[in-house]
Amino acid sequence: MSSLATAEICDTNISPLSSGDLRILHPGFQKYGQSQAFSGPIATVKVFEDNVLVRELLETKGEGRVLVIDGGGSMRCALVGGNLTQLAQSMGWSGIVVNGCVRDVDEINLCQVGVRALGSHPLRSNKRGLGEKHVDVYVGGSFIRDGEWIYADNDGVIVSKFELSI
Repeated sequence: MSSLATAEICDTNISPLSSGDLRILHPGFQKYGQSQAFSGPIATVKVFEDNVLVRELLETKGEGRVLVIDGGGSMRCALVGGNLTQLAQSMGWSGIVVNGCVRDVDEINLCQVGVRALGSHPLRSNKRGLGEKHVDVYVGGSFIRDGEWIYADNDGVIVSKFELSI
C-alpha cells in the first residue's frame, strides 16, 4: 500500500492537527524493513516484555493493516524479530510500530514490511500470553485507538482518526 507523505499531510491538514484528529508521534523511532513508507488502519496490542499476543494478531490476515504494539517502552528485550516480521509479510500486514525493541534486524531488513521501533535488543521476550488486544494504547506521546489510521515515512509517523486522501 502506498503512503501519503507525512510532510504533505501536515501541510494540508492544519485544522485536524489543531483539533487532535491528526497526531504526530514523537521522533525517535528507528526504521527497519524494506518498506520505508507505509500506511493503513491500525490494530493495537498492549503487552510488556511478552509477545504471545503479538504473534496471535500477526497470524491473522493483515489486509494492509499496521500493528501498533505498546510494549511500555521496555528496552530490556525484543517484542518482534525476523520470524514475526516474515509472518506479518506473508499475512499481508503493511507495517509494525513497536513502543519497545526488535531483534534479528538483518532478517527484518529483508522483509517487505515497514517496521518502526525504539531500538534493537538481542534478548527474546517472555511467552506468558499476558496483555490486551484491540485496546487504546499510548505510543510516541499519543493515545492511539484500534481502527484509526497511521502514516509513516522517513519524516515521521502520523496517526489520524480517519483515512486521509490527497
